[in-house]
Amino acid sequence: MKKITVALLLLVSVFSFAQNNADLKAHYEAYYNQMKAQADVQGIINAMTHLEVLAPSQQRRDTLAYLYLTEGRYLQALNVVGVEKNPDDSDINIEVKAISLKNLNEIKRSIEQYERLFAKQPNAVLAYEIADLMMQDNQDAAAKAKIEYGLNSVTDDMKRAFYETQRPYETPLKAALLYLKALNLFKENQTANLDASLKLINEALTIDPNFNMAKRTREALEAKKAAPKN
Repeated sequence: MKKITVALLLLVSVFSFAQNNADLKAHYEAYYNQMKAQADVQGIINAMTHLEVLAPSQQRRDTLAYLYLTEGRYLQALNVVGVEKNPDDSDINIEVKAISLKNLNEIKRSIEQYERLFAKQPNAVLAYEIADLMMQDNQDAAAKAKIEYGLNSVTDDMKRAFYETQRPYETPLKAALLYLKALNLFKENQTANLDASLKLINEALTIDPNFNMAKRTREALEAKKAAPKN
């Protein structure tokens, strides 16, 4: 009799837990929809975190990590998806890792993740990002190859955002790639390649005369050219 009573109590407990779990899930789904309607990103994150605990889902984890990414909370994004290279990672998952690691100054790890995206779908936008990171990591020869790929595949509608001014701006990706090629060439030999680097900067400015980074670089290169030779 005692065994039957214990078994019944266990069965009731399991049923109650399942019922509570279902009720909580329904509650947080409703809460999620309300936060979404209010465009409350933090509320959406809170709701999705609770739902992930109650009913784990890879798709939900990817979305949660991407929300953290869009909020500039890069460490939290990586805490959701990790930093490892898993073969079953979704494209969103890899993108979150690549961008978050870049913003946390984990350059080598970021390159690895960007290369995974590039292997899946090579394009000029990714070529620029990888080349830029490679130059920061002194992988100049590899960066040069990515720049050439970008210049050979870029189209006129592609843009690249820059954030060094108080107000972010966009420039045609081709201009950005020419600018990056000039930096790469100048880095290779600052004396012998000075004129060739200037020529590339001027080509970039012909495409976009308001390209601030290119204008500042041209000023620096022209000042170096005009400096007295020792």
